[in-house]
Amino acid sequence: MRPFFAVGLVFAGCCSNVIFLELLARKHPGCGNIVTFAQFLFIAVEGFLFEADLGRKQPAIPIRYYAVMVTMFFTVSVVNNYALNLNIAMPLHMIFRSGSLIANMVLGIIILKKRYSIFKYTSIALVSVGIFICTFMSAKQVTSQSSLSENDGFQAFAWWLLGIGALTFALLMSARMGIFQETLYKQFGKHSKEALFYNHALPLPGFIFLASDIYDHAVLFNKSELYQVPVVGVAVPIMWFYLLMNIITQYVCIRGVFILTTECTSLTVTLFVTLRKFVSLIFSILYFQNPFTLWHWLGTLFVFIGTLMYTEVWNSLGATKSQPRKEDKKN
Repeated sequence: MRPFFAVGLVFAGCCSNVIFLELLARKHPGCGNIVTFAQFLFIAVEGFLFEADLGRKQPAIPIRYYAVMVTMFFTVSVVNNYALNLNIAMPLHMIFRSGSLIANMVLGIIILKKRYSIFKYTSIALVSVGIFICTFMSAKQVTSQSSLSENDGFQAFAWWLLGIGALTFALLMSARMGIFQETLYKQFGKHSKEALFYNHALPLPGFIFLASDIYDHAVLFNKSELYQVPVVGVAVPIMWFYLLMNIITQYVCIRGVFILTTECTSLTVTLFVTLRKFVSLIFSILYFQNPFTLWHWLGTLFVFIGTLMYTEVWNSLGATKSQPRKEDKKN
Protein backbone atom coordinates (compact mmCIF):
# COMPACT_ATOMS: atom_id res chain seq x y z
CA MET A 1 0.00 0.00 0.00
CA ARG A 2 2.88 2.38 0.85
CA PRO A 3 4.40 2.25 -2.68
CA PHE A 4 1.05 3.31 -4.20
CA PHE A 5 0.78 6.09 -1.63
CA ALA A 6 4.35 7.19 -2.48
CA VAL A 7 3.61 7.21 -6.22
CA GLY A 8 0.57 9.40 -5.50
CA LEU A 9 2.75 11.80 -3.50
CA VAL A 10 5.35 11.99 -6.28
CA PHE A 11 2.86 12.71 -9.05
CA ALA A 12 0.66 15.06 -7.00
CA GLY A 13 3.55 16.87 -5.30
CA CYS A 14 6.08 17.14 -8.13
CA CYS A 15 3.60 17.93 -10.92
CA SER A 16 1.79 20.62 -8.91
CA ASN A 17 5.17 22.00 -7.79
CA VAL A 18 6.10 22.67 -11.42
CA ILE A 19 2.80 24.52 -11.91
CA PHE A 20 3.38 26.88 -8.99
CA LEU A 21 7.01 27.40 -9.99
CA GLU A 22 5.93 28.45 -13.47
CA LEU A 23 3.24 30.75 -12.05
CA LEU A 24 5.94 32.43 -9.97
CA ALA A 25 8.50 32.59 -12.80
CA ARG A 26 6.01 34.02 -15.31
CA LYS A 27 5.21 36.97 -13.06
CA HIS A 28 8.74 37.52 -11.72
CA PRO A 29 11.34 35.59 -13.77
CA GLY A 30 14.14 36.49 -11.34
CA CYS A 31 12.43 35.02 -8.25
CA GLY A 32 14.57 31.86 -8.23
CA ASN A 33 16.58 32.89 -5.15
CA ILE A 34 13.60 33.58 -2.89
CA VAL A 35 11.96 30.32 -4.02
CA THR A 36 15.13 28.34 -3.26
CA PHE A 37 15.57 30.04 0.12
CA ALA A 38 11.96 29.36 1.14
CA GLN A 39 12.22 25.68 0.15
CA PHE A 40 15.51 25.23 2.02
CA LEU A 41 14.22 26.99 5.14
CA PHE A 42 11.01 24.94 5.32
CA ILE A 43 12.75 21.55 4.90
CA ALA A 44 15.55 22.57 7.31
CA VAL A 45 13.07 23.53 10.06
CA GLU A 46 11.06 20.32 9.54
CA GLY A 47 14.25 18.23 9.65
CA PHE A 48 15.54 20.04 12.76
CA LEU A 49 12.32 19.23 14.61
CA PHE A 50 11.73 15.63 13.51
CA GLU A 51 15.03 14.22 12.18
CA ALA A 52 17.75 16.01 14.20
CA ASP A 53 15.59 15.97 17.36
CA LEU A 54 16.25 19.68 18.03
CA GLY A 55 19.98 19.13 17.48
CA ARG A 56 20.31 16.33 20.06
CA LYS A 57 20.80 13.54 17.51
CA GLN A 58 24.35 13.00 16.25
CA PRO A 59 24.73 12.57 12.46
CA ALA A 60 25.69 9.12 11.19
CA ILE A 61 27.84 10.69 8.45
CA PRO A 62 30.53 13.18 9.61
CA ILE A 63 29.65 16.86 9.09
CA ARG A 64 32.79 17.48 6.97
CA TYR A 65 31.41 15.18 4.27
CA TYR A 66 28.06 16.94 4.39
CA ALA A 67 29.87 20.27 3.96
CA VAL A 68 31.23 19.10 0.60
CA MET A 69 27.86 17.65 -0.45
CA VAL A 70 26.03 20.79 0.66
CA THR A 71 28.30 23.07 -1.37
CA MET A 72 27.42 21.11 -4.51
CA PHE A 73 23.70 20.81 -3.65
CA PHE A 74 23.35 24.52 -2.86
CA THR A 75 25.10 25.47 -6.10
CA VAL A 76 22.92 23.16 -8.20
CA SER A 77 19.67 24.41 -6.63
CA VAL A 78 20.52 28.11 -7.00
CA VAL A 79 21.83 27.78 -10.58
CA ASN A 80 18.85 25.66 -11.71
CA ASN A 81 16.32 28.17 -10.38
CA TYR A 82 18.28 31.19 -11.62
CA ALA A 83 18.36 29.72 -15.15
CA LEU A 84 14.66 30.62 -15.44
CA ASN A 85 15.78 34.26 -15.38
CA LEU A 86 17.98 33.71 -18.44
CA ASN A 87 15.38 33.33 -21.20
CA ILE A 88 14.90 29.61 -20.50
CA ALA A 89 11.30 28.38 -20.97
CA MET A 90 9.93 25.89 -18.43
CA PRO A 91 9.51 22.99 -20.95
CA LEU A 92 13.16 23.33 -22.08
CA HIS A 93 14.18 23.58 -18.42
CA MET A 94 12.48 20.24 -17.68
CA ILE A 95 13.78 18.50 -20.82
CA PHE A 96 17.34 19.67 -20.20
CA ARG A 97 17.31 18.43 -16.61
CA SER A 98 16.11 15.04 -17.89
CA GLY A 99 19.57 14.69 -19.42
CA SER A 100 21.08 13.85 -16.03
CA LEU A 101 21.74 10.31 -17.28
CA ILE A 102 24.30 11.67 -19.76
CA ALA A 103 26.18 13.57 -17.07
CA ASN A 104 26.07 10.57 -14.70
CA MET A 105 27.44 8.24 -17.36
CA VAL A 106 30.24 10.58 -18.45
CA LEU A 107 31.41 11.28 -14.89
CA GLY A 108 30.96 7.62 -13.95
CA ILE A 109 33.35 6.64 -16.76
CA ILE A 110 35.87 9.36 -15.85
CA ILE A 111 35.79 9.15 -12.03
CA LEU A 112 34.59 5.63 -11.16
CA LYS A 113 36.11 3.98 -14.27
CA LYS A 114 32.75 2.34 -15.07
CA ARG A 115 32.00 0.56 -18.33
CA TYR A 116 28.54 0.22 -19.88
CA SER A 117 26.81 -1.98 -22.44
CA ILE A 118 26.15 -0.93 -26.04
CA PHE A 119 22.45 -0.78 -25.13
CA LYS A 120 23.14 1.93 -22.55
CA TYR A 121 25.43 3.88 -24.87
CA THR A 122 22.61 3.83 -27.45
CA SER A 123 20.12 5.12 -24.90
CA ILE A 124 22.44 7.98 -23.96
CA ALA A 125 22.86 8.84 -27.65
CA LEU A 126 19.05 9.09 -27.96
CA VAL A 127 18.84 11.38 -24.93
CA SER A 128 21.67 13.55 -26.31
CA VAL A 129 20.00 13.88 -29.72
CA GLY A 130 16.64 14.66 -28.11
CA ILE A 131 18.10 17.43 -25.95
CA PHE A 132 20.04 18.83 -28.92
CA ILE A 133 16.87 19.00 -31.06
CA CYS A 134 14.86 20.76 -28.32
CA THR A 135 17.72 23.14 -27.52
CA PHE A 136 18.34 24.00 -31.18
CA MET A 137 14.66 24.64 -31.91
CA SER A 138 14.33 26.76 -28.75
CA ALA A 139 17.31 28.82 -29.89
CA LYS A 140 15.54 29.55 -33.20
CA GLN A 141 12.41 30.63 -31.28
CA VAL A 142 14.40 32.97 -29.03
CA THR A 143 15.97 34.79 -31.98
CA SER A 144 12.73 34.95 -33.99
CA GLN A 145 10.67 36.25 -31.04
CA SER A 146 13.13 39.09 -30.43
CA SER A 147 12.49 40.74 -33.79
CA LEU A 148 12.24 44.33 -32.59
CA SER A 149 15.83 45.03 -33.60
CA GLU A 150 19.02 43.16 -34.35
CA ASN A 151 20.51 44.23 -31.01
CA ASP A 152 17.47 42.97 -29.10
CA GLY A 153 17.64 39.64 -30.92
CA PHE A 154 21.34 39.20 -30.16
CA GLN A 155 20.89 40.19 -26.52
CA ALA A 156 18.01 37.72 -26.04
CA PHE A 157 20.06 34.96 -27.67
CA ALA A 158 23.10 35.81 -25.51
CA TRP A 159 21.04 35.53 -22.31
CA TRP A 160 19.51 32.26 -23.55
CA LEU A 161 23.01 30.92 -24.30
CA LEU A 162 24.09 31.86 -20.78
CA GLY A 163 21.03 30.01 -19.45
CA ILE A 164 22.01 26.87 -21.39
CA GLY A 165 25.50 27.17 -19.93
CA ALA A 166 24.04 27.46 -16.42
CA LEU A 167 21.84 24.36 -16.93
CA THR A 168 24.81 22.40 -18.29
CA PHE A 169 26.95 23.36 -15.30
CA ALA A 170 24.16 22.40 -12.87
CA LEU A 171 23.67 19.08 -14.69
CA LEU A 172 27.34 18.13 -14.34
CA MET A 173 27.55 19.35 -10.75
CA SER A 174 24.43 17.34 -9.86
CA ALA A 175 25.95 14.20 -11.39
CA ARG A 176 29.18 14.76 -9.45
CA MET A 177 27.15 15.13 -6.26
CA GLY A 178 25.37 11.85 -7.02
CA ILE A 179 28.70 10.04 -7.35
CA PHE A 180 29.91 11.60 -4.09
CA GLN A 181 26.71 10.47 -2.34
CA GLU A 182 27.14 6.97 -3.75
CA THR A 183 30.61 6.66 -2.25
CA LEU A 184 29.42 8.07 1.10
CA TYR A 185 26.48 5.67 1.33
CA LYS A 186 28.77 2.73 0.59
CA GLN A 187 31.04 3.80 3.42
CA PHE A 188 28.53 4.90 6.09
CA GLY A 189 25.24 3.32 4.98
CA LYS A 190 22.11 5.00 3.60
CA HIS A 191 20.72 7.86 5.69
CA SER A 192 18.42 9.65 3.26
CA LYS A 193 16.38 11.65 5.80
CA GLU A 194 19.52 12.82 7.56
CA ALA A 195 21.11 13.83 4.25
CA LEU A 196 17.93 15.68 3.28
CA PHE A 197 18.06 17.72 6.50
CA TYR A 198 21.77 18.64 6.34
CA ASN A 199 21.63 19.37 2.62
CA HIS A 200 18.99 22.02 3.34
CA ALA A 201 20.12 23.29 6.76
CA LEU A 202 23.86 23.84 6.26
CA PRO A 203 23.53 26.06 3.14
CA LEU A 204 21.18 28.55 4.85
CA PRO A 205 24.02 30.97 5.83
CA GLY A 206 24.99 31.12 2.13
CA PHE A 207 21.77 32.95 1.38
CA ILE A 208 23.24 36.01 3.12
CA PHE A 209 25.02 36.76 -0.16
CA LEU A 210 21.62 36.69 -1.91
CA ALA A 211 19.81 38.65 0.82
CA SER A 212 19.43 41.81 -1.28
CA ASP A 213 17.79 39.95 -4.18
CA ILE A 214 15.58 37.96 -1.80
CA TYR A 215 14.45 41.16 -0.05
CA ASP A 216 13.70 42.92 -3.35
CA HIS A 217 11.48 40.06 -4.47
CA ALA A 218 9.78 39.90 -1.07
CA VAL A 219 8.82 43.56 -1.58
CA LEU A 220 7.54 42.75 -5.09
CA PHE A 221 5.54 39.82 -3.68
CA ASN A 222 3.94 42.15 -1.12
CA LYS A 223 2.78 44.44 -3.93
CA SER A 224 1.04 41.66 -5.87
CA GLU A 225 -2.76 41.48 -6.05
CA LEU A 226 -4.64 40.04 -3.09
CA TYR A 227 -6.00 36.50 -3.25
CA GLN A 228 -8.76 35.05 -1.06
CA VAL A 229 -7.42 31.71 0.19
CA PRO A 230 -10.13 29.02 -0.02
CA VAL A 231 -11.42 27.48 3.24
CA VAL A 232 -9.30 29.79 5.41
CA GLY A 233 -10.92 32.92 3.98
CA VAL A 234 -7.83 35.08 4.50
CA ALA A 235 -6.68 37.51 1.78
CA VAL A 236 -2.94 37.40 1.03
CA PRO A 237 -0.79 38.68 -1.86
CA ILE A 238 -1.13 36.07 -4.57
CA MET A 239 2.64 35.67 -5.06
CA TRP A 240 3.06 34.65 -1.42
CA PHE A 241 0.26 32.12 -1.90
CA TYR A 242 2.03 30.69 -4.95
CA LEU A 243 5.28 30.50 -2.98
CA LEU A 244 3.61 28.76 -0.03
CA MET A 245 2.02 26.19 -2.34
CA ASN A 246 5.38 25.71 -4.11
CA ILE A 247 7.07 24.98 -0.76
CA ILE A 248 4.37 22.54 0.37
CA THR A 249 4.27 20.66 -2.95
CA GLN A 250 8.10 20.52 -3.03
CA TYR A 251 8.06 18.89 0.41
CA VAL A 252 5.35 16.42 -0.64
CA CYS A 253 7.38 15.58 -3.76
CA ILE A 254 10.61 14.96 -1.83
CA ARG A 255 8.84 12.87 0.80
CA GLY A 256 7.21 10.76 -1.91
CA VAL A 257 10.55 10.07 -3.57
CA PHE A 258 12.06 9.17 -0.19
CA ILE A 259 9.29 6.64 0.56
CA LEU A 260 9.73 5.16 -2.92
CA THR A 261 13.48 4.68 -2.37
CA THR A 262 12.76 2.70 0.81
CA GLU A 263 9.94 0.60 -0.68
CA CYS A 264 11.00 0.02 -4.32
CA THR A 265 14.09 -0.69 -6.36
CA SER A 266 16.09 2.21 -7.80
CA LEU A 267 14.90 1.12 -11.26
CA THR A 268 11.25 1.58 -10.25
CA VAL A 269 12.00 4.95 -8.67
CA THR A 270 13.73 6.13 -11.85
CA LEU A 271 10.81 4.95 -13.97
CA PHE A 272 8.20 6.81 -11.90
CA VAL A 273 10.29 9.99 -11.71
CA THR A 274 10.73 9.89 -15.50
CA LEU A 275 7.00 9.41 -16.06
CA ARG A 276 6.33 12.26 -13.63
CA LYS A 277 8.58 14.58 -15.64
CA PHE A 278 6.72 13.64 -18.81
CA VAL A 279 3.33 14.40 -17.23
CA SER A 280 4.66 17.74 -15.90
CA LEU A 281 5.98 18.63 -19.34
CA ILE A 282 2.70 17.87 -21.10
CA PHE A 283 0.71 19.84 -18.53
CA SER A 284 3.06 22.82 -18.78
CA ILE A 285 2.69 22.88 -22.57
CA LEU A 286 -1.11 22.56 -22.60
CA TYR A 287 -2.06 24.67 -19.57
CA PHE A 288 0.43 27.52 -20.05
CA GLN A 289 0.35 27.30 -23.87
CA ASN A 290 4.14 27.23 -24.08
CA PRO A 291 5.47 27.18 -27.67
CA PHE A 292 6.12 23.56 -28.62
CA THR A 293 6.66 22.46 -32.22
CA LEU A 294 6.69 19.03 -33.84
CA TRP A 295 10.50 19.07 -33.50
CA HIS A 296 10.15 19.63 -29.74
CA TRP A 297 7.83 16.62 -29.52
CA LEU A 298 10.36 14.51 -31.45
CA GLY A 299 13.18 15.61 -29.16
CA THR A 300 11.07 14.91 -26.07
CA LEU A 301 10.23 11.43 -27.41
CA PHE A 302 13.94 10.70 -27.89
CA VAL A 303 14.73 11.86 -24.34
CA PHE A 304 12.11 9.69 -22.66
CA ILE A 305 12.68 6.60 -24.81
CA GLY A 306 16.40 6.92 -24.13
CA THR A 307 15.74 7.27 -20.39
CA LEU A 308 13.54 4.16 -20.32
CA MET A 309 16.14 2.23 -22.35
CA TYR A 310 18.85 3.25 -19.90
CA THR A 311 16.86 1.97 -16.92
CA GLU A 312 16.29 -1.32 -18.83
CA VAL A 313 12.57 -1.27 -18.04
CA TRP A 314 11.70 -3.75 -20.78
CA ASN A 315 14.34 -6.25 -19.58
CA SER A 316 13.04 -6.06 -16.01
CA LEU A 317 9.43 -6.43 -17.14
CA GLY A 318 10.40 -9.46 -19.23
CA ALA A 319 12.16 -11.01 -16.25
CA THR A 320 9.11 -10.38 -14.07
CA LYS A 321 6.79 -12.03 -16.59
CA SER A 322 9.05 -15.05 -17.00
CA GLN A 323 9.34 -15.61 -13.25
CA PRO A 324 5.91 -17.26 -12.71
CA ARG A 325 6.51 -19.57 -15.66
CA LYS A 326 9.65 -20.95 -14.00
CA GLU A 327 7.65 -21.55 -10.83
CA ASP A 328 4.93 -23.31 -12.84
CA LYS A 329 7.54 -25.64 -14.32
CA LYS A 330 8.76 -26.49 -10.82
CA ASN A 331 5.22 -27.26 -9.74
